[in-house]
Amino acid sequence: MTVIDLRSDTVTQPSAGMRDAMASAPLGDDVYGEDPTVNRLEAELASRLGFASALFVPTGTMSNLLALMAHCGRGDEYIVGQLAHTYKYEGGGAAVLGSIQPQPLENQADGSLDLNQVAAVIKPDDFHFARTRLLALENTMQGKVLPIEYLAAASRVTREHGLALHLDGARLYNAAIKLGVNAADITRHFDSVSVCLSKGLGAPVGTVLCGTEELIGKARRLRKMVGGGWRQAGQLAAAGLYALDNQVEGLAHDHENAQLLAEGLLAAGYEVEPVQTNMVYVQMGDRSQALKAVASEHSIKLTAAPRLRMVTHRDVSRGQIERVIDVFTEFNRQ
Repeated sequence: MTVIDLRSDTVTQPSAGMRDAMASAPLGDDVYGEDPTVNRLEAELASRLGFASALFVPTGTMSNLLALMAHCGRGDEYIVGQLAHTYKYEGGGAAVLGSIQPQPLENQADGSLDLNQVAAVIKPDDFHFARTRLLALENTMQGKVLPIEYLAAASRVTREHGLALHLDGARLYNAAIKLGVNAADITRHFDSVSVCLSKGLGAPVGTVLCGTEELIGKARRLRKMVGGGWRQAGQLAAAGLYALDNQVEGLAHDHENAQLLAEGLLAAGYEVEPVQTNMVYVQMGDRSQALKAVASEHSIKLTAAPRLRMVTHRDVSRGQIERVIDVFTEFNRQ
């Protein structure tokens, strides 16, 4: 029986076309700046998103870390959501490696930060306080999309207070598909953007950090410092280019499958949060471990949690979603 993996969209496998592109990619040494495919990916994505420069790195965690360290110095501060990946799920790297103090705020129900609260926690220019340098947002945030109007308002707040604005755009293209806009309509409000290629876009590895020439110059030096310099990385860059050219529109099918899953679970009696993109959250309470065990018997992979998250992606079909609904329905009858 084919395995249905709903733990994350990071589990996607390269498509046949992507593998062909990787196999035929021209290569060079990227530390010397000589890999033509890496250079093409960086130039292409920077251009598409409206930035002067870009840097290809192995992971989203590294990309965000480099952005934070390029924007902030030792003893500086960034404002961030309590649930944001840059604060909660990246090992405290900004504090450990960058000596950057986080100022976390509660995320609102829609995934945003209250901009009045953001303004209120910006520190005055006083040596008693860390210097507030940056606001970091995430889009999508747990599957929720930040509206364009909100991004424009966040940009105004940061400009008024002399802060930079960074976007963890790990699922930027999911947000763009949901909003029905070009990704550049989102990124134009930011000073830097991290774009993950290995989630819904389906590349095996890699993230691109976009920003100004100066920022990316700092990030390139920092990448070497943290061990992120790589050599013939063009095979991986080719996967990213293929994804950007061929696999963005397919994200809409992932959103449709997530909606189908949510509707099926609602009909089966589960408490399901409203779905916007490719994430479905179900309130399971203390039954999540039992459900995970039952699902495993049907070759369905889940991450057990009281607030159970399931993520649709290009390797999950409509028929497989219907199979998942059947397993959940039967479990709820027990």
